[in-house]
Amino acid sequence: MKKSYVGLIVIFFLLTTYSPKFDFQSGINFNIKKIIILDNDILDDREIKKSLVFLYEKNLFFLNEEDIKKALIDKPFLESFSLKKIYPFTIKLNIEEKKPIAILHIKKQKFYISDKGDLINYKETERFEKLPNVFGNGKNFYLFYKDLQNIDFPIKTVKNFYFFESGRWDLVLRDKKIIKLPNKDYLLSLENFMLSKENKSFSNYKIFDYRIKNQLILN
Repeated sequence: MKKSYVGLIVIFFLLTTYSPKFDFQSGINFNIKKIIILDNDILDDREIKKSLVFLYEKNLFFLNEEDIKKALIDKPFLESFSLKKIYPFTIKLNIEEKKPIAILHIKKQKFYISDKGDLINYKETERFEKLPNVFGNGKNFYLFYKDLQNIDFPIKTVKNFYFFESGRWDLVLRDKKIIKLPNKDYLLSLENFMLSKENKSFSNYKIFDYRIKNQLILN
């Protein structure tokens, strides 16, 4: 039993007194020379590296992650990142990007709405040219969008969403059909439309008007 205590004391002494030593005079340079960017699909590698150019030749041991956050804060599509140090001179950034779901039009301005409801400064790109347009309140749209997902509504078929001050939505589909929804219980109307559009007898109608409770007016 006494031997066990003695052994523990020796181990404790070794752990508390040992400190790794690096010979900085040995020729090994720990200054950052390489930056690797991964998992970015929207953000450009070159733009990120340009913002981080100040890191080159800084010591990898003393790298401050907050400095990277400040340098990348102006990147509109950046959600977050994780940092990994690869000795002796490389850092690796795994990027998580915001995912646009629609283009919001407010007067003469445009913004992307992300899948978390954030507004992203608009930048024209072919990648997002097929996103639906939203005219009206962005906050209301995000809640509406989640409802559409919950009932598996084919959101990709929608070209434009129009929100009215009365609190209701119109949907203009890519096949030019228009769905006019009521203020309340609009999910029932949308579910009815999804059933109706499978019926060939409804194929010639362009306007599906659900604004009057318990009625569908076709035009």
